[in-house]
Amino acid sequence: MLLSMTGFGEARHQDANWTVAAEVRTVNNRHLKVSTKISDPYGALEPEIEQLARERVRRGTVQIGVRIERPRRAEDYRLNTIALASYRDQLRLMAGGEGVDLGALLSLPGVIEEQRAAAPNVADEWPAIARIVAQALESLQAARAREGAVMAAELLSLGKVIRAGIDQVADRAPFLVQAYQKRLTERIQTLVQQHGVTIDPKDLIREVAILADRGDTSEEIVRLRAHLDQYDEIIADDESGGRKLEFVVQEMGREINTVGSKSNDVEISRQVVEIKGALEKIRELVQNVE
Repeated sequence: MLLSMTGFGEARHQDANWTVAAEVRTVNNRHLKVSTKISDPYGALEPEIEQLARERVRRGTVQIGVRIERPRRAEDYRLNTIALASYRDQLRLMAGGEGVDLGALLSLPGVIEEQRAAAPNVADEWPAIARIVAQALESLQAARAREGAVMAAELLSLGKVIRAGIDQVADRAPFLVQAYQKRLTERIQTLVQQHGVTIDPKDLIREVAILADRGDTSEEIVRLRAHLDQYDEIIADDESGGRKLEFVVQEMGREINTVGSKSNDVEISRQVVEIKGALEKIRELVQNVE
């Protein structure tokens, strides 16, 4: 099963004590790179979060964000009566003894103090946080699998295009020897007519054999078909094989380049161009396969 290196996953848990939200984003990268960010004071958990990602993702850039919030309670705030009285007395003095609206003073600096909550026990809370991060990673994997399935279908379709092109090249190859012989015979006949020279039939046969051997692409075709079989097997494998696909596609490119350089036949050249076009599309897709 192919997996895309691009995806998004999220998970969230909320109860009376806290809210934990995790988001995971991935983009393509030849290697695995994981970056994490979590709310204070849970920074010590970043290595554990990264390990969770590395257990599930093998290639790509992974960005994990974990946000932890706790609900505000009445006991979290305290009225600083000293500061409030100071503001009141100063304003009364400025107003010539007139009354002051205390409600208007609540927004002044230092009047409302926020009590610092006790530091959480990070180790005790880690299992619950890990569960939410794991759920976000599972959501990510599902998204990557869906996109991977679409890419697999497209890769298989392009593989069929290449296989059809190879078949046409193989079907055309036997006629090349006849074409070589015909062209060479016509040239020799022209020389005979113009200059009166004679050619030993054995020499003609030898030249045709040499040309046929130079243009023989049977080995390249056999290897191309073997690479295509391996290509289909990798796509159907339970494990996503982006690196393997990159290697196989590279090898197919080398073989088809050799076929193109050996043959000067117009029809084969046309098929070579079509195959190269399909290979280029495959390369672009494979760059996003884990």
